[in-house]
Amino acid sequence: MGEEVRNKQIILKNYVKGFPKESDMILETSTIKLKVPEDCNDAVLAKNLYLSCDPYMRARMTKTEGSYVDSFTPGSAIAGYGVARILDSSNPNFKKGDLVWGLTRWEEYALIKSTQALFKIQHTDVPLSYYTGLLGIPGHTAYVGFYEVCSPKKGETIFISAASGAVGQLVGQFAKLFGCYVVGSAGSKEKVDLLKNKFGFDEAFNYKEEHDLNSALKRYFPSGIDIYFENVGGKMLDAVLLNMRLRGRIAVCGMISQYNLEEPEGVQNLLCVISKRIRMEGFIVSDYYHLYPKFVEMVLPLIKEGKITYVEDLANGLESAPSALIGLFSGRNVGKQVVVVDPE
Repeated sequence: MGEEVRNKQIILKNYVKGFPKESDMILETSTIKLKVPEDCNDAVLAKNLYLSCDPYMRARMTKTEGSYVDSFTPGSAIAGYGVARILDSSNPNFKKGDLVWGLTRWEEYALIKSTQALFKIQHTDVPLSYYTGLLGIPGHTAYVGFYEVCSPKKGETIFISAASGAVGQLVGQFAKLFGCYVVGSAGSKEKVDLLKNKFGFDEAFNYKEEHDLNSALKRYFPSGIDIYFENVGGKMLDAVLLNMRLRGRIAVCGMISQYNLEEPEGVQNLLCVISKRIRMEGFIVSDYYHLYPKFVEMVLPLIKEGKITYVEDLANGLESAPSALIGLFSGRNVGKQVVVVDPE
């Protein structure tokens, strides 16, 4: 019948308006049997080890229609990416003891009925937490956005906003290895120092200290920007449009400055898209899952050779997850925000 154990869960109380609060999520304890129910075919029962905090999760805390990802269900455990160990399986592709990463729920033990977004971990000679970031969705996003969407050329200039975050820090390093001139923006002196001294960016600046973003970008890109990797939106996007070069490319990965606004900010300089023949493309990484093996084949040697550096911000215990998620929207985290449920 399977051992029955206590199971801590992070539950969304109700849909959120404006800036989310820790109190929008509650820690509850239920019980769960450590066996896949007989009526669940192709499912797995997993013990979560690490959970990923990602900005896109804010959109799922609001009731929306027609989005690429479903809204969370109030009263249920929050869903997100994580790393887990399989305890029981009715799916022939997974067996007891397998390590996996992919979509799970914010709880100690999770019954995962839909395994299409679950990937078996083949390489365990790197930290398992990397599969929430460097070897997970953020890393794959950086790879797809830079190489596939931006179509870079050696020697081009690239600007990355939110550059010290889970995705931005990797885009910058990929671009440097490719032979580009790289500048990033971040929200503190500590993060700017990280970009220049640890990740190898050519330049970086604190956007909070700049009264005129247009002037700041002209200072770092006197000849203009070939590629902009967009993570922020709003005023930053408006300033970038004025500084793009002819036939520049903008990969739209996220717009974190807009997620908590009741009314999104307008963009004033879209005429530049026409006059400068700019290609601006949004993308969703799940459309590129088929490229994940190619990404791993490229990045694993770079990790082992020390050519890629990755910074994580670890929060210990499932109970720390609400605070860790909220901290993303005030820039409290330094690097990839990870919740350590059980490091084994």
